[in-house]
Amino acid sequence: MKLVKSLVVLASLMLADVLNAQLLEKKTLTLEAADKIAAAAETEAKKRKATVVIVVVDDGGYPLVLKRLNDTQVASVEVGIGKARTAAIFRRPSRDFEEQIKNGRVASLVLPGATPLQGGVPLIANGKVVGAIGVSGNTPQEDEDIALAGAAAFDAALKSPAPNVTHLPAKQVHAAFVKGMPLARGMNYKIDASHRDEAGIVEVHTRDTDILYMLRGTATLVTGGKVIDAKTIEPEEIRGRESEGGEIRKITKGDVVIIPNGTPHWFKEVNEPVDYYVVKVRAAN
Repeated sequence: MKLVKSLVVLASLMLADVLNAQLLEKKTLTLEAADKIAAAAETEAKKRKATVVIVVVDDGGYPLVLKRLNDTQVASVEVGIGKARTAAIFRRPSRDFEEQIKNGRVASLVLPGATPLQGGVPLIANGKVVGAIGVSGNTPQEDEDIALAGAAAFDAALKSPAPNVTHLPAKQVHAAFVKGMPLARGMNYKIDASHRDEAGIVEVHTRDTDILYMLRGTATLVTGGKVIDAKTIEPEEIRGRESEGGEIRKITKGDVVIIPNGTPHWFKEVNEPVDYYVVKVRAAN
């Protein structure tokens, strides 16, 4: 009986190995990626002041994202879907079929599921078509150019390396607080280890939002109001002697303060030395 059970288990394992050997790994287009592709195409369309429908489909031609920009004709919805589906299931730009017809191959008109109109572009990952983007509503060339902008964003995302993880050892962080200096910087953010034992001047960052996290100490922070003797010390940075009419608040250990860009702020009083993180997040132009 034990022998029979062992043979059954062995046969099952062998069958599983055979089945696994017959299955292929398949890359699929996620909704998150489709959103980004459509957004890139939308940006290009708005740059051109184009009224279009933008459709991103999976490799079976089924829509994941559909955007109909303001004042775009309703008829372009189905045409956009058709262009995207054609590029996905035939694994080539829909323009190819329009050109075939122009060159006399009218049989392309009866291909099942094909919309032989320029504006559909396949999305390719590691040499495989994982979906497509279709655009309809303007001239054939402009539709395709907008679709290509979405596809280019997808290609760029695939080629961009994963962001590096930054690790700052405690010793380095402590040293930064002693001096009050920057800890880390990215494309749209900066993290400072700030130390203060006396009052400061008014600061206004026209693009940076400051997020303060108090580690120790107590101080009086003033936000808003009118800056006195305001001077631009460098692009997007304004300083002043003091401010009037702002909101006064006591801040202490554990507090978090978010100061939107363009808001005057300053430490009017420092009751005891303070250490605090400042995360500066830069707004896009």
